[in-house]
Amino acid sequence: MEKIIHNPGRSRESAWDTLKKSLLPLMLVALMAGCAWWVYAQASGSYAWQWPRVWRYIGVWTDGGFKSGVLLQGLGVSVLLAVCGMALSVLFAFVLAFMRLSPSPVLRGAGGAVVSAIRNTPLLIQLFLFYFVAADMLHLAPFAAAVFCLALFEGVYLAEILRGGILALPHTQWEAAFSLGMTLPKTLRFVILPQVLRNVMPSLCGQLISLIKDTSLVSAIAVADLTLQARTVISETYLSFEVWIITAFMYFALTLFVSIPGFWLMRHYARMGR
Repeated sequence: MEKIIHNPGRSRESAWDTLKKSLLPLMLVALMAGCAWWVYAQASGSYAWQWPRVWRYIGVWTDGGFKSGVLLQGLGVSVLLAVCGMALSVLFAFVLAFMRLSPSPVLRGAGGAVVSAIRNTPLLIQLFLFYFVAADMLHLAPFAAAVFCLALFEGVYLAEILRGGILALPHTQWEAAFSLGMTLPKTLRFVILPQVLRNVMPSLCGQLISLIKDTSLVSAIAVADLTLQARTVISETYLSFEVWIITAFMYFALTLFVSIPGFWLMRHYARMGR
């Protein structure tokens, strides 16, 4: 019979590691909550919070059911902006990435010029230029102009992320796929892109979260998103702190819908790579 050697020192070490992994996040959350409560309590000494006046702008219950307020309506517009912008930015990203990787110097130069022009200018200026110049000639609504600018701005960054992920793969992956008789589309679909997405998933999630936060800039061209509705409520009630705090929590909730599934995908790919 095999003799089982019990190492109490190692078991204590593993138990301590497990304790640290479980307690440290809780301690950080508790510290952040305590700091937020302290700031709120300090502000209460010089500012009279008026939360009951704000809730009706989120929504009210009536005899006919729940009626959404202007803040919740603005949140819906922000969600629609983010979804449309994400879908279109992925399309722009793949086009620009393959233009930058093309053997044609014309395509490489055109892709590099677009990436350089978009990445090195502020999104707010791009919104103004496109809406007041190009969108007016093309008869585009503010929402369509906002979606296009957001998608192009974020698509440029996604394109560079995808290009870096493709270049990081060994060239033998391409050679192995072609030696098996796979066409270029099949090689990309079954061999290259799954590995690229696994490697660049953290950067992709971060960029999609950035897109959600960047939707707040479209209020500058009169798109009735969450930020514009918040500014409208503030101009009517002068409740700046309450409205902006609620708006910040709404944006935080939106980003969680991207960050939590992204975290699950990263863990899934990490387990696959072991």
